[in-house]
Amino acid sequence: MTQTIKLTRRLALLGAASALGGCSAVAALNSAAQPLDTYDLAPAAGAAGGRRSSRTLLVALPEASAAIATDRIMVKPDAASITYLPDARWSDELPAVFQSLLVRSISGTGRLGYVGRSEGGPIANTALLVRMDAFEVQVRGAGGFEAVVDLALTLLDDRSQRVIATRAFARTAPVADDTPTAIVGGFQSILDVVLPEMADWVVARS
Repeated sequence: MTQTIKLTRRLALLGAASALGGCSAVAALNSAAQPLDTYDLAPAAGAAGGRRSSRTLLVALPEASAAIATDRIMVKPDAASITYLPDARWSDELPAVFQSLLVRSISGTGRLGYVGRSEGGPIANTALLVRMDAFEVQVRGAGGFEAVVDLALTLLDDRSQRVIATRAFARTAPVADDTPTAIVGGFQSILDVVLPEMADWVVARS
């Protein structure tokens, strides 16, 4: 049995259970009562060398569609379908997880005076806006899986609200199978490359 068939059957069973009219509410309650394995992602700092300043940066909570703005790990069996891993979740809703990763990755360079979330902190010199266009696992042909991340960053002068710079960051990584460990590892391999690139890009322009 191929990996694609395993994943498809598992997702189909979930879909069938949710469609059983009067049973759906009971199934939802039972599902909610079952603890899910929780997974987190690690920051990856940019270069520590280079120009340093006392300037402050606040990172806004990323903008994302409702399908992404959840603590569930998204899977796309095809271009028109969205589902989630049935037995795994992120440690928080994904925009909050990624906001924390950006704060720690940029702060880890040691090249700015202060880096924090926009929900608190001092008056900022610059603000970082984030749009999450994709953070998902796609099912490929012949039983293959691929982690896909597509993000856009915009730096603003916080006082004038002038756009300083905008850049998109997109990358994919193969995933060995449909287990949560393999999938989270695929996302981490992307972030190990993308987060330092983001941190360096932001610091150079802040």
